[in-house]
Amino acid sequence: MPNDKFKLTTTLKPVGDQITAINDLVKNIKNGKKSQVLLGATGTGKTFTIANVINQIQENTLIIVHNKVIAAQLYGEFKELFKENNVEYYISYFDFYQPEAYIPQRDLYIEKNAQRNDNIEMMRLSTISSLSTKKKCIVVASVAAIYASVAPNDFEEFKFLIRVGLNIKYKDITYKLIKLQYQRNDIELKPGTFRVRGDVIELAPGTDDTYTVRFSMFGDTIESIMIIDPITGKTKKKVNEYLITPANEYIMNTSRIEESLNRISNELKDQIAYFKQNGMLLEAQRIEKRTKNDLESMRELGFCPGIENYSRHLELRNKGETPYTIFDYFKSKNWLLVIDESHMTIPQIRGMYNTDHNRKKVLVDYGFRLPSALDNRPLNFEEFNKKIKNVIYCSATPNEYEIKKSNNIVIEQITRPTGLLDPTIEIKPTKYQVDDLVEQLTNQIKKNEKTFIVVLTIKMAETLTEFLKNQKFKIAYLHHGLKPLQRSKIINDLRRNKYDAIVGINLLREGLDVPEVSLICIFDADKPGIFRNEKALIQIFGRAARNKNGHIIMYADSTTIDMKKAIDETNRRRKIQMEYNKKNNIIPETIKKEIRNDFLTDEEAKILEEYNEMKKKKKTNKNKYSAAINKLKKEMLNAAKNKEYERAAYLRDLVIEYEGNLNN
Repeated sequence: MPNDKFKLTTTLKPVGDQITAINDLVKNIKNGKKSQVLLGATGTGKTFTIANVINQIQENTLIIVHNKVIAAQLYGEFKELFKENNVEYYISYFDFYQPEAYIPQRDLYIEKNAQRNDNIEMMRLSTISSLSTKKKCIVVASVAAIYASVAPNDFEEFKFLIRVGLNIKYKDITYKLIKLQYQRNDIELKPGTFRVRGDVIELAPGTDDTYTVRFSMFGDTIESIMIIDPITGKTKKKVNEYLITPANEYIMNTSRIEESLNRISNELKDQIAYFKQNGMLLEAQRIEKRTKNDLESMRELGFCPGIENYSRHLELRNKGETPYTIFDYFKSKNWLLVIDESHMTIPQIRGMYNTDHNRKKVLVDYGFRLPSALDNRPLNFEEFNKKIKNVIYCSATPNEYEIKKSNNIVIEQITRPTGLLDPTIEIKPTKYQVDDLVEQLTNQIKKNEKTFIVVLTIKMAETLTEFLKNQKFKIAYLHHGLKPLQRSKIINDLRRNKYDAIVGINLLREGLDVPEVSLICIFDADKPGIFRNEKALIQIFGRAARNKNGHIIMYADSTTIDMKKAIDETNRRRKIQMEYNKKNNIIPETIKKEIRNDFLTDEEAKILEEYNEMKKKKKTNKNKYSAAINKLKKEMLNAAKNKEYERAAYLRDLVIEYEGNLNN
């Protein structure tokens, strides 16, 4: 069972700046400093630092990052660092999601289309259950954390504790399980189901597929409770009690259903009257028909398509009242929020409310949804900030917002335990930049080292790639049309020596750690814009900080303020690292990093290659690719079950693409 105290399960010890950073972060939290920034350079071990902070303050922690892939990586790292504690994963449970929308200019209504991932839904439910048990818990989440979830009071109300010796009738047990959304299935026991065999009831919890619970009855008394291995059927252990939590994340509280439906009916009357008063008869007819159908479905079935749009009434919330989210399960007054890659995550959180509101406002204005649908929404930025108790903003390039919010409490973690330095930087004129690049690539090949080439436009990337290929260089181009995991394959092929260099635009930034890359060439470094501002440049520089020969060439005819700031900051960090290395007798060595798999088996890669050839020739063997789709779906589910989230996401994208091609 998980510990009720955090325990780091690693033999590693903090070194260098990690020691100071951990001490300062912990001291500030204990002294009541609510916000602070951890400015950690690439490769300095920010994750390990945060793990040590959690271990010292002993508070439940929510870690949010803007990217699902990075979230999966962090989840794996924290699982390794806290093997004996609850480490949970909370992201959107949709493999594919097309929200409901209406485009007035084309009179086009788009129905919601989504594919739910059962494994991720199970992990979300596990997160809520863990936080409800009051055990120590770390949650790694995407920005989906700011979207609505089940109300904590509802979830608490529907818990059911069984224990050895409890007197309870068999029919009362089954009634309680059904109320918790468990389904009886005497053939297949899968998460969220139960079965009955004589005086034995077996339950597969909705939160976990690694065990089942078997409790035996003697008359109206629970005689024993056992945790069972679902594959072998063998008993893992006997327990005296077991807490059964709901089988699904969303529970409809039937005790208030009539009041909820009455509120919906009253709002419908008001909206019909509003439309008619304004001569909007089509909208009045539309909202009346749609809402009455939903009301009838909820009365008879307890459910309707798009039921989330009625969440304000189903939870008896007032207009504009803040929806419940995962934040409401962190009840300690000193719980910790860590916002990783804050320079990217904060702007994303800030913008999500407006994006959601604008889409739903159109649906409301044209009679597709009641105004209360606007309250099924993510937190707005003000509400998000009100939820925060203690926060650490983590980034190599924090924005002014985070620094100002933290009252200039910025804790630097600059030195790397590996001794690796920030790259050297030089500026060259643009006049002969392509000729110089050819010379640089030739030298890089002789040293068996790799290069990133960063340009500003798609046209430039395509033209440069074609030119370099004609010069007999092995070049790949990372562009916006590639899916994230296709990009991962190209990166791996670079590392395997299939390519000499990669050309990209804004893709060569955070999250790409390729030790073989010792040179980054930046074209148009003096052009204004977000891809050449100080923070973007520092992030690009960081991609060369994994190699002991890291070097940056900026092709520019002038030195902009952003260039100067980025260069000065990089040189400052480089100087600090050099002093640290000298003091500790460290000789930097390039990081050795295993090349990860490409997420596809040889057979799947062959299918993809054949599919691409067919696509070019505009021919499709439907029978063949229907079989391929079914195989990929199966592999996708297996990957998700094994927590291979990047592979699962890549296979999901292939399935969607195959299906779309077959339907055209």
